[in-house]
Amino acid sequence: MNTTNNTVMTPSIHLRLLFGVSKTSTAVRVALVVGAAALSALAVRAADEAKPAAAAKPALTVNVVQPQAASLPLRVSANGNIAAWQEASIGTEANGLRLADVKVNVGDVVKRGQVLATFAPATVQADVAQIRAAVAEAEATLAEASANAARARSLQATGALSESAINQYLTAEHTAKARLEAQRAAAQVQQLRLSQTQVLAPDNGVISARSATVGAVLPAGQELFRMIRQGRLEWRAEVSSVDMGSLKPGITATVMPPNGAPIKGVVRMVAPTVDPQTRNGLVYVDLPSPGNARAGMFARGDFEIGSGSGLTLPQSAVLLRDGFSYVLKVGPDSKITQVKVGVGRRVGDRIEITSGVDAAARVVAAGGGFLGDGDIVRVVDASPARTAAAAPPAASAAKK
Repeated sequence: MNTTNNTVMTPSIHLRLLFGVSKTSTAVRVALVVGAAALSALAVRAADEAKPAAAAKPALTVNVVQPQAASLPLRVSANGNIAAWQEASIGTEANGLRLADVKVNVGDVVKRGQVLATFAPATVQADVAQIRAAVAEAEATLAEASANAARARSLQATGALSESAINQYLTAEHTAKARLEAQRAAAQVQQLRLSQTQVLAPDNGVISARSATVGAVLPAGQELFRMIRQGRLEWRAEVSSVDMGSLKPGITATVMPPNGAPIKGVVRMVAPTVDPQTRNGLVYVDLPSPGNARAGMFARGDFEIGSGSGLTLPQSAVLLRDGFSYVLKVGPDSKITQVKVGVGRRVGDRIEITSGVDAAARVVAAGGGFLGDGDIVRVVDASPARTAAAAPPAASAAKK
């Protein structure tokens, strides 16, 4: 009798099988969900990386210029005082006379020989009258002595007068002549004193100081006025000993007084010595037309000693920040780079660039005060004609 082994599934075994299958299905589903989420994140990231970056927005629209080669004057700068070319001291020659009248004041323009002041002449006039009388007396004495000498000469051959008597008459004649000459000389002295009661201008010029006071009794030699001869002024420039060798008489100078327009002058003389303390020497510059300049003013100026070439930019393209000069250089990507530069001579509205940029650089022509390092700009090149004329247009300040 064959016995067949049939497996009989008990309830407990059935439950275990169902639980295992259910557990496996849940794990698979969780794994699928996690994978899908990862794939979605990778797709989003790849899409973000593939999306192009937004372009930077320009801050301003600007004109750019390039440094231009130009012929620039070579100059020596100096400072100094404006002074009178020559200042005359006008005093009194009369001694012990009272000042009766003063006819001029400070700032008056006078001519040679003009009466500036007068002293009371009464005392001197009395002395003149007295000496004139003495001259007349001496003339009479001489006439008498001459007559006696003439008679003595006529009697000399006859022997009526001794030789000693004749010599006495002749000597008296010579003595009378000498006394007359002495009195005439004294009369000239008194006449000179009378003329000295008038104080005259020694030259054309301008009265720069006055110390004369009406009523004062002054000794001889007392100063009454000071006068700028011919009204001429000069600039006494203090120049470094290094630069003095390049300055010669006849060189043109431009003087800038503090209260007026530039004054053209010509070097008259270069001092032969240098101050051992400051190592500066004086250069005397004549100012034919001083304008508003006054003696005693401090002024700066330049001597033009030649010319040379250099790179220049409009002054509007150079910024002064923190005591240094900068330009805003525009790169190929229209990005601003602030570059420190060295500056030199100024001619008109252009300034020399001595270092920092070359002739190929493009810099912002104007309006750089609105820009900073790293800004993006929209570039409009200035036309060559306008660049050469040194008149670059201003940058637009409107935000784009």
